[in-house]
Amino acid sequence: MSATHTEQVPRSLLIGAGVLVLLSLLGAAAGRLVGPVRLVPPAAPVAERDLRFADRGDGAVVVRDAKDGRVAAVIAPGTGGFVRATMRTLAGARERIGVGQATPFRLIAWSDGRLSLDDPAIGRVLELAAFGATNERDFAVLLSAGREKGQ
Repeated sequence: MSATHTEQVPRSLLIGAGVLVLLSLLGAAAGRLVGPVRLVPPAAPVAERDLRFADRGDGAVVVRDAKDGRVAAVIAPGTGGFVRATMRTLAGARERIGVGQATPFRLIAWSDGRLSLDDPAIGRVLELAAFGATNERDFAVLLSAGREKGQ
């Protein structure tokens, strides 16, 4: 003799699960139609500088202000690893798509405290805080470096 056991799921639980699935789908669809919601007002640039980066024969990287050609900084061999790696990665991306180095990079400080590096030649923007405060500071000094009197 065999007994069959059939457990039934309460009807209210099934209805609740169905409503939850339906609300999730409606929420996702609404998000797609409406677009992103900004909870904070957009930031404005408070400082920006167009820069060019070039390798020097001795292994240093020379950073120049793109507007006047003055040297903003020289990153000695063995130092500035994050700046070097970032700029080599962006230069490699430019090379892969056949864009030269004519367009300078733009370093931007924003009113909300962010710092970004924009490559208008390939349309890439790096939010530098994503790489840590120390790496962000390595770029932040380039906003004013070399602008002191006598340089």
